[in-house]
Amino acid sequence: MADTQVDTSAQDAGRAAKAERRAAKLAKQIRSFSKAHGGAEGQLAYIGQMGTRIVLVGEDGDWGDLVAPSHSVAVSAAEKAGITLHESFDGDFAAKVRTGPYEWTRMAGIQLGGPSNA
Repeated sequence: MADTQVDTSAQDAGRAAKAERRAAKLAKQIRSFSKAHGGAEGQLAYIGQMGTRIVLVGEDGDWGDLVAPSHSVAVSAAEKAGITLHESFDGDFAAKVRTGPYEWTRMAGIQLGGPSNA
């Protein structure tokens, strides 16, 4: 009989290498954001099959986000970038976010039928 088992070690190694490259790229982007905003902190949010959202808040109050393909890649990227991760987006962490005119107009547009900023 022929051996029908597939050697998945090469496939697993390929996936691990791809995840490592993605984590390194995300870490570089996180460090860049942190440098531009006087430091940064983050929070991870699971967004289903798309992966995990990395929400970043700079020391100056500006914020942004990135999407990692998995939670483990997001955690690895945050660790490589050296940022503090919060369990939830509330309290003192949420209070650091500075919202500008775009966010206020956008929120009003969605909730009250106002301008869409398109």
